[in-house]
Amino acid sequence: MTRTLRGAIALAGATALCLGAVATGGAAQPAVSSAAQGDVKIGLLLPESKTTRYEKFDRPYIEAKIKELVPGAHIDYYNAAESATTQQQQVNTALAKGDKVLILDAVDAKSIQSSVQKAHDAGVKVVAYDRLAQGPVDAYVSYDNYKVGQLQGKALLSALGDKARTGEIVMQNGSPTDPNAAQFKAGAHSVLDGKVKIGKEYDTPNWDPNNANQQMSGAISALGKDNIVGVYSANDGLAAGISTALQAAGMHVPLTGQDAQLDAIQRILVGTQTITVQKPYKAEADIAATMAVDLAQGKPVPSDLTPTTATSGSGQKVPATLLTPVVVDKGNIKDTVVKDGMYTVNEICTPAYASACKTAGLQ
Repeated sequence: MTRTLRGAIALAGATALCLGAVATGGAAQPAVSSAAQGDVKIGLLLPESKTTRYEKFDRPYIEAKIKELVPGAHIDYYNAAESATTQQQQVNTALAKGDKVLILDAVDAKSIQSSVQKAHDAGVKVVAYDRLAQGPVDAYVSYDNYKVGQLQGKALLSALGDKARTGEIVMQNGSPTDPNAAQFKAGAHSVLDGKVKIGKEYDTPNWDPNNANQQMSGAISALGKDNIVGVYSANDGLAAGISTALQAAGMHVPLTGQDAQLDAIQRILVGTQTITVQKPYKAEADIAATMAVDLAQGKPVPSDLTPTTATSGSGQKVPATLLTPVVVDKGNIKDTVVKDGMYTVNEICTPAYASACKTAGLQ
């Protein structure tokens, strides 16, 4: 009995409903025996905690959905703290513990391939989460990452207006070991190339905000602050470091981001960041958990949960769900991150942001 895509994303908000067309009508789930529940052993491997989403949203959402589907399920949790070597060791630990399925968000999509192969050879299924690991992955859930880059590029061009023809931008694209970063970058370039001059462009290992800050400071020194009209930042963590460098130089230029972090929403309110891109995490988490439970119970992943395919860096074509992101700016905070339950108005509108919240209509 299949669990439908609509069922998996029902609580995630309207921003993910673009996939409703591929969903089918659902039916009540059969009771799961105690023996079957005991067989559901899932390893959850997340890449880092500097990006706030993983501990605040992804982990609790995934664990809650697994427990909703199978109350007696056993979950082993690991965070690699940005270390590809640590994550490989964690996969070994999960296999030794007898986990039947791994939900894997790879630190380094390429170097983890041998671990994915090891899991496959041991009969353990792998659900790639958010980042598509190389190797024989069984299912994948993420967002249309090329579209993310396009949305960021379009928002930056819109914010620049006529200034796009008068100066240069800086691009900071994220970690070279993250395949999503390459897709963000490609999507952004598809919009920006030929319409604005790119003065400096950087990859930022491990998505480190401190490195982003140093890179932005270097770009300001090299290009001159009066020549920089905007900054493409691939995510909000980088944007935090970039924003600090811009403010230190007395600069106020359009700045993009992604992940809808709380601090990014607050920067948008006060004008030190222009937009972020929201990826409703509950939809992604619910689908990953549903895929993992099915696989742990020896069932195939329902086709309505994998309406497309994605090709990994090692050439495998993986059944996939790619959700659609949404741009968040000062004008739609209430209708996006607040409406979708990511943050309350009180969480956003602390005393330092109270005036900006009133101006934006949040209070």
